[in-house]
Amino acid sequence: MQPSTFSIAACDLEKREWGVAVASKFLASGAVVSWARAEVGAIATQARAKVGYGHEGLSLLAEGESAIAALEAITSVDDDRAERQVGIVDRSGRAAAHTGEKCFDWAGHRVGDGYTCQGNILVGPEVLEAMAESFELATGELADRLVSALRAGDEAGGDRRGKQSAAVLVVREDGGYGGDTDRYLDLRVDDDPEPTRRLQELVAMHHVFFMPAIELEMIPIEAEVAQELQALSRQLGYYEGEADGKWDQASKEAFEALISNENLEERWSLDQDPDVIDRVALDYLRLRFSQED
Repeated sequence: MQPSTFSIAACDLEKREWGVAVASKFLASGAVVSWARAEVGAIATQARAKVGYGHEGLSLLAEGESAIAALEAITSVDDDRAERQVGIVDRSGRAAAHTGEKCFDWAGHRVGDGYTCQGNILVGPEVLEAMAESFELATGELADRLVSALRAGDEAGGDRRGKQSAAVLVVREDGGYGGDTDRYLDLRVDDDPEPTRRLQELVAMHHVFFMPAIELEMIPIEAEVAQELQALSRQLGYYEGEADGKWDQASKEAFEALISNENLEERWSLDQDPDVIDRVALDYLRLRFSQED
């Protein structure tokens, strides 16, 4: 993978998350560049990418090697290292990067506290500077900060040859769907005219479907809200009663069927407190079905 790639590998030690985000003028860049393992580290491999750097590097990190030691080990035995680019963050947040002298200009890397940004065939070093600054200042989950860095790189000029794909991978122990893998978030835009923008939209959607409801954002389902939910459930064929604002068992069961069909079980269920709904879910439903009117 040589064409126009920029990426960031990083961690959030407080939340014990590691991740990689990448954008490239290359089909499905996330399938090649991004490697991460919970409580081990994260690796981005690019610029005539050697995919084996990901697997080999993670194995070394799992054995206790530092990012610097793992980087030296995988590049020192590679005859084509002058054409490679790789960034590594280990389990302790130490970061290291390599940009071979034969990578196409502009190419380079920027290593910071708990992260490393790298890119090739960029408009200039300002792309990585913008990425680093954005990552350091951004708020939210690690995924939000990683994609914010990609967006900043894009806005600073990004790659010289164009845009095609973007991806973000975040791992944490037992963070995957169902709790038995570490793959908390793995989103890819494989072919799109504005891949980083679309990726940011997908991360926001992931928060809606997989982030648990926050108690401070709960809204009581009183008469006005109940009437709105009844009307929506009836519009969509889940409820046959009147939208009278009485939040009875039939109304709750109908709404549960709607929620299940929309994959919002993390946000509302009969098994939790069925007399409240969080603002994120309510706003999503309003937007989702107002667009279909």
